Amino acid sequence: MESGMPLTGGQRALIRESWQRLSGSPVQHGLVLFTRLFDLDPDLLPLFQYNCKQFASPQECLSAPEFLDHIRKVMLVIDAAVSHLENLSCLEEYLCNLGKKHQAVGVKIESFSTVGESLLYMLEKCLGSAFSPEVQEAWSKLYSAVVNAMRRGWDTLPEGD
Repeated sequence: MESGMPLTGGQRALIRESWQRLSGSPVQHGLVLFTRLFDLDPDLLPLFQYNCKQFASPQECLSAPEFLDHIRKVMLVIDAAVSHLENLSCLEEYLCNLGKKHQAVGVKIESFSTVGESLLYMLEKCLGSAFSPEVQEAWSKLYSAVVNAMRRGWDTLPEGD
């Protein structure tokens, strides 16, 4: 799994260090990410339905126990990527399947750029002055690698599925 250009040792260290600062409160930080996501693209809200229940507002969604579980899962995927920075290719099959699942529920590939923007926003807000241009570049490269693997899930989905 390549992101175009592999992460340098320094970038891997920046990602690990910044993630460690956030790992104690994954749901809290995930709420920052998803609040920003819904601010940037409110049309994504209908994708989150549980037991056929449509949320009336982002706030209602963000407080639903099922959605908090989704946040935990998203943060675990980020954690897995950070834990496997030396060998991201070992996550290839998992991320490809995750891409297929997102396509199946109606997520558009274009939405991943908004998610990436929301991830960087969350990192900036939660890291404060520790969020440097170098940290931003490292996370952008990592996110790009993850999304590229997920996109391959779209590419491998058979016609008509």
